[in-house]
Amino acid sequence: MSVNSSSYFCNKDCEYFPCHSGADEEFFNCLFCYCPLYALGSRCGGSFRYLDNGIKDCSDCLLPHSKGGYEKVIVKYKLLAELAKER
Repeated sequence: MSVNSSSYFCNKDCEYFPCHSGADEEFFNCLFCYCPLYALGSRCGGSFRYLDNGIKDCSDCLLPHSKGGYEKVIVKYKLLAELAKER
């Protein structure tokens, strides 16, 4: 994968960096700091759990932050478009 400015951004000066434990600090993509796949629920493809209060907890998910994560997020945009049409 070639890294370019539209598919990768890393902010090592962020007060929360790295925001996920076990993350590869040498390649951590901050581009999707707030994951656009959150609304897909179980169809997001990432590692998550639901808390007792119903909130989706993605703190163990590295899907959008790892190598190849950009491509995995972009592929799911079709599902997001479908979700937007349903409303």
